[in-house]
Amino acid sequence: MTMKLDSWLLEILACPNCGGELRADEAAAELVCTGSCGYAYPVRDDIPVLLVDEARAPAS
Repeated sequence: MTMKLDSWLLEILACPNCGGELRADEAAAELVCTGSCGYAYPVRDDIPVLLVDEARAPAS
């Protein structure tokens, strides 16, 4: 399943928790923060759900 996110959208989106850049993880259908928190936000029906309450914390 391929996420259909425009590259310009990824350039302007930021992690709502720490403000870090987000990268697409196609295999997990998530946007993963490359900043300090490392949260992963789900993408549902090609729409990023950028809510901290919906994010998955990184594995310890």
